[in-house]
Amino acid sequence: MISEPPTETYDAIVIGSGIGGLVTATQLASKGAKVLVLERYLIPGGSAGYFDRAGYRFDVGASMIFGFGEEGTTNLLTRALEAVDVDIETIPDPVQIHYHLPQNLDVRVHRDYEKFLQELGDRFPHEREGIRKFYDECWKIFNCLNAIELLSLEEPRYLTRVFFQNPLACLGLVKYLPKNIGEYARRYIKDPQLLQFIDIECYCWSVVRADRTPAINAGMVFSDRHYGGINYPKGGVGEISRKLTEGLNKAGGRIRYKSRVTQIILERDRCAVADRAVGVQLATGEQFFAKRVVSNATRWDTFEKLIDDRDLTHAEEKWQQRYQKSASFLSLHLGVAANAIPPESDCHHILVEKWSKMEDPEGTIFVSIPTLLDPDLAPEGYHIVHAFTPHYMEAWEGLSPQDYETQKEATAGRIIDRLETIFPGLEANLDLMEVGTPRSHRRFLGRIDGTYGPIPRRKLLGLLGMPFNRTSVSGLYCVGDSTFPGQGLNAVAFSGFACAHRIAVDLGLG
Repeated sequence: MISEPPTETYDAIVIGSGIGGLVTATQLASKGAKVLVLERYLIPGGSAGYFDRAGYRFDVGASMIFGFGEEGTTNLLTRALEAVDVDIETIPDPVQIHYHLPQNLDVRVHRDYEKFLQELGDRFPHEREGIRKFYDECWKIFNCLNAIELLSLEEPRYLTRVFFQNPLACLGLVKYLPKNIGEYARRYIKDPQLLQFIDIECYCWSVVRADRTPAINAGMVFSDRHYGGINYPKGGVGEISRKLTEGLNKAGGRIRYKSRVTQIILERDRCAVADRAVGVQLATGEQFFAKRVVSNATRWDTFEKLIDDRDLTHAEEKWQQRYQKSASFLSLHLGVAANAIPPESDCHHILVEKWSKMEDPEGTIFVSIPTLLDPDLAPEGYHIVHAFTPHYMEAWEGLSPQDYETQKEATAGRIIDRLETIFPGLEANLDLMEVGTPRSHRRFLGRIDGTYGPIPRRKLLGLLGMPFNRTSVSGLYCVGDSTFPGQGLNAVAFSGFACAHRIAVDLGLG
């Protein structure tokens, strides 16, 4: 807390350079705002970052990327790059996911919509009509989203303008906003195994089952994979953040690395009884000031660690009554000889052996092999295999260094054994292995307990419980997966567009 107003140096300071923070920063910079991004690590991107080992370039997180389409308004990553005059070469992926599921249920989600419906219908011929009705319902949601410009729902003039430009799309979204996609799945589908398939379709990106997955989010994901498609950035996922920071610099913004924010500086607003955010303090003691402060940290990290005011923390309690931290991940980053991966393999796989274990630690294994799309990410004759599975921090706390390494080795062994059911001979062809735990995610990403993000504690009314960008603290905004519309690169890009729009209006930048 400071007693006198500081000299304002920046229009906006953004804490963290995840995709949500970078989209906010680049959007503001493109409108002429003076922006500073403060990143605790050595490179940008957060969970959309990368690291290099022995000639391999590994993605920190998933390699399945939405938002690089060429048409409509839901291609948010394309639009974010264009706003600051940069672009990325992308490689189209013909199959979003290859599922390996209980009862020998083997399904590919093809980029071609009709091909996907045909394959799923062949597995459940008695549900062909219900399958089409369900996924067509998702298209109705997507078409509403894809007809309007996706900006801040907190800005009344924007809402008025968009409504008069496309009233049917807006009314359609209002209809779906309080709904979860499980309601529509049960409306059209009766087969228990097929409903479990819809659950894993949701779980693989929302980390909850269909009955707790907002219909708006599902409509976006289940349709955009066939519309804009899954497109992998040439050079790896880290290229997205690298290009956005390049664009930020071109637009006059600034990013500073190895700059860990430890406190959001508040002052008493002379025109009100509440405090307002006016800047930040780093671990070094340095202070930076701005008209607006944006936190790309989780809501828990923002209000429990960066703000020294218990009254403000209590203001978040209602949100925390609705949402809890999801699990973190245990990640295996593998370099393997190319003959371990058949050349006709799909890039992305999901393995579940028991439906009852799907949400448990190690119950679902996610696999990405990005070198099937971009061979330059590995030495010639080798592939990258990134396998990850939900894990909680509790299992990794309080271990001695030796016990920690032993547990990592044992867990990695279990995962590799299960991957052998898809790729026989994988272990014999290992060249390199790096294991990341929830502790790794907490350390390098600065996320409490290494969490993937918030999930509903119970069944909620769609997205109505998810907070927008403004907070109870004047001048402080949040962006990223703790805000509307939630997890995923395209979702946090949406959050960034919305946050920048709301701040630009507040600053009189349009």
